[in-house]
Amino acid sequence: MAITLYAWNTPNGRKISVALEEMDLPYDVVPVNIGKGEQHAEAFLRISPNNRIPALVDTDGPDGQTVSIFESGAILLYLGEKTGRFLPASLLERIPVLEWLMWQMGGFGPMPGQVHHFLGVANEADQKYGLKRYSDETRRLYGVLDRRLAGREYVADALSVADFAILGWAWRHERHKVDLADFPNVQRWYDSLMARPAVKRGFEVKLD
Repeated sequence: MAITLYAWNTPNGRKISVALEEMDLPYDVVPVNIGKGEQHAEAFLRISPNNRIPALVDTDGPDGQTVSIFESGAILLYLGEKTGRFLPASLLERIPVLEWLMWQMGGFGPMPGQVHHFLGVANEADQKYGLKRYSDETRRLYGVLDRRLAGREYVADALSVADFAILGWAWRHERHKVDLADFPNVQRWYDSLMARPAVKRGFEVKLD
C-alpha cells in the first residue's frame, strides 16, 4: 500500500486512522510503542524528528514522490489536499477549518493531556494545583466547543479534518473526567460522529 501510518492507540493516532477511513484510503499500520520508547528509534526519527506519533509515509505523494509527514495537524491537511475531501477548496470556506484545527492543536489536546498527566501523580499535594488548573481549562475548552456547535452539525458547518482532530481528544472525555451531558451540543456532535461507519473503523483498527 502507498500509505504507512506510524502510530499508537492515542488520541493523536486515532485522528489519523479516522481520517484515512473516512477518505477511503488504504493504508498499513506500523505500531510505535511509546511506552517502550520506540518513538526514539533512529529509523522513526528520520520521519518524525520530534519523537512523537503519529507520522505517515506516502510512496505515492506529490509528483509520484515518496513523502513523510509528522505532526497530526500537518498529516490531516496533507490528506485533505491529497484527496480533495474534508478540506474545502475555497479559502473562505477553509478559514474555519483551519481555525478549529489550530484550536485543537494548541489547546484541545495539550490541556486534557495535562489532565491525564496530573491524574497519574500519586502525591496529592503535587497533583492538586496542576489538576485543578488543567481541568478548569479543559472544561472551558469544552464550553467553547459547545457554543460553536450550537445550531451547527460540525465545527466548520461541513464535516472536515477539524472534526476528526477534535474527535480524537473528545474520545478520551471519560479519562479527563468530563461528562458530555454537561455539554449537550458536544454530546450530539460526538454521538453523530461515532455512529459513522468509517469513524467506527478508524477507532477499531489496531494501532498497538
